[in-house]
Amino acid sequence: MKDELATKHCKPCEGGVDPLQPQQVEELMRGLHDDWSVSADGLSIARRFEFPAYSRTLGFTNAVAWIAITEGHHPDITFSYGYCAVSFTTHAIGGLSDNDFICAAKVDRLARETLDG
Repeated sequence: MKDELATKHCKPCEGGVDPLQPQQVEELMRGLHDDWSVSADGLSIARRFEFPAYSRTLGFTNAVAWIAITEGHHPDITFSYGYCAVSFTTHAIGGLSDNDFICAAKVDRLARETLDG
């Protein structure tokens, strides 16, 4: 499922649909790297990425921003020397949607290419 999520594209979400149910979130979490976590309130998912240098952190952060722009789904991103933290939620529905997991899977693929390759 990890590769399957990363090949999908986000669909515009302007509200009018329900957030994912906890069992749906649990199932989709299986398609992400184990470092992703669901917030205590179940409204967002987040992962922290660590890097040996600021330049690599900044490059990764910019690549995550590019994913967000191309998918039209924008995470909260925090970065500093050595780390980038990414959090997804779908503000229009006040919770999680498929879009959050699609983008998280794309960020996972980027991390594999950046950190391992």
